[in-house]
Amino acid sequence: MEPIVPPLVPPFELVGEGPHRVVAIHGWFSDRAAFAAMLPHIDRRAFTYALPDLRGYGEARNIRGEYTTGEAGRDLLALADHLGWQRFSLLGHSMGGAVAQRVVAAVPDRVGRLVGVAPVPASGMPMEGEQWELFTSAAERPESRRAIIDYTTGGRHPAAWLDMMVRHSLEHSDAKAFRAWLDSWALEDFHEDILGSRVPVRVVVGAQDPALTAELMRQTWLRWYPRAELVELPGAGHYPADESPLELVRAVEDFFAADA
Repeated sequence: MEPIVPPLVPPFELVGEGPHRVVAIHGWFSDRAAFAAMLPHIDRRAFTYALPDLRGYGEARNIRGEYTTGEAGRDLLALADHLGWQRFSLLGHSMGGAVAQRVVAAVPDRVGRLVGVAPVPASGMPMEGEQWELFTSAAERPESRRAIIDYTTGGRHPAAWLDMMVRHSLEHSDAKAFRAWLDSWALEDFHEDILGSRVPVRVVVGAQDPALTAELMRQTWLRWYPRAELVELPGAGHYPADESPLELVRAVEDFFAADA
């Protein structure tokens, strides 16, 4: 089936000048600023990071589309081609972890390594009842976004931090796109497309995240990728880039640097 909207090169920024190229993909609640707290600590001599905004977010907030992980995967390939990156690694947070796997499914020979941070499995994250109602209402209700962020970080963080996360999410996402994205990352199951992939994978989860847990990763990512390994960060919940940025940089770059 042909895509409804052709691929495009999403708005992006480049950080670093190193030979190891990485496409960093944000999650449901943020634009490319999802990685902002990491950036002061990355190795800019070893790595070049491309940080795009997916459709409906940040500088791409008004760009229309299907708002699906498959469409985003095609857009990221357009970005890699635009940059002249024949080979690159992937870093995906939460929903961005599902998007990254679409790229792996499409061009496995071009992907050096993949790090998923609190990443959604390729089987999706189906929800029922009140949980599904909470997530669907988050498009229009700031209090629902706040409740989700608070729950997925273990209910440990200051009110001002939660308010900041919600405010950024509201200001940098389109509500209709936000709602449409949920149906894709939560409900689509494409795990057979990546089953047995030989791409080296590291899955990083926060010990305080009750949703994207180490056990869920063992049942999904670690079963489907023969070369997958798991790292758990004790001081983080669902947002390690904000909660434990130094530890996350080490977990990410140590794994990517193994190719050096």
